[in-house]
Amino acid sequence: MKIVIFGKQFDPKEAPYVQQLFDELHHKGAQLCVYKSYYDRIKGHLKFVTKPGVFSQSKDIENVDFLFSIGGDGTLLDAIPYVHDLGVPILGINLGRMGFLSSVSRLEMKKAIEHIYTGNYSLNQRTLLKLEKPGELFGKLNFALNDLTIYRNNNTSLVTIHVYVNDLFLNTYWGDGLIIATPTGSTAYSMSVGGPILTPGSENFVIAPIASHNLTVRPIVIQDSSEVRIKIEGREEKYLLSLDSRQKQINKSEEIIIKKCNFRINLVQMPGQNFFSTIREKLLWGVDSRN
Repeated sequence: MKIVIFGKQFDPKEAPYVQQLFDELHHKGAQLCVYKSYYDRIKGHLKFVTKPGVFSQSKDIENVDFLFSIGGDGTLLDAIPYVHDLGVPILGINLGRMGFLSSVSRLEMKKAIEHIYTGNYSLNQRTLLKLEKPGELFGKLNFALNDLTIYRNNNTSLVTIHVYVNDLFLNTYWGDGLIIATPTGSTAYSMSVGGPILTPGSENFVIAPIASHNLTVRPIVIQDSSEVRIKIEGREEKYLLSLDSRQKQINKSEEIIIKKCNFRINLVQMPGQNFFSTIREKLLWGVDSRN
């Protein structure tokens, strides 16, 4: 089995857990390939029975069975451009904080590897959104698993955003910006501005304003088959547009078109795990803080 290991940051305190991961995979006979910058960070702290291969581009991992993301949800989001539309299943190992996407804890790694080798797991398909226009802004990386966000560019004036859904005028938003979130992204930035939580297979997007100047304006849920068209107004000539962790400046004269992406991301789900159990655990639902 060929497995790709992707990571970004490395704390020497994490070395015992990362060492355990490599030892278990070596014991299983896995062929390993590690993201180069991550390998450069860990190689002085770990012992390798067999030196793994390294990669730095998506074309280097076209024929692999799994990608293991080591870190938090941000690390997993950064791994997705390397997987792109290949359909490679992603297992998120959480060494970060919240871990909605990176659902396997450092103490569950050995059990997770055993489940993978015995086929005792399921794949959770997640919808992405696509920046259709302007097409050249992010090139081939014009998709997001969590959200697309428009916000003001380091100034104190409000941004005015006109939104159309399937060419029907929805609303004009005055505020700090706007989020268009997938169901996966509904537990991220969108949730922090009061957006609803969507189940992964709900086939919806959320449009949520950031610090709306009009208090009666609330987040709205639309079908993910919709085309969202956006026009920006404001005092500044440039604004910021982000796709997950990737960010670019955009001219206010640019028209923005957002659609559902034509491929999905496969997240590995361990037995006994489901979306509802994850949000109960991560958001402490049902926990009485008095106890």
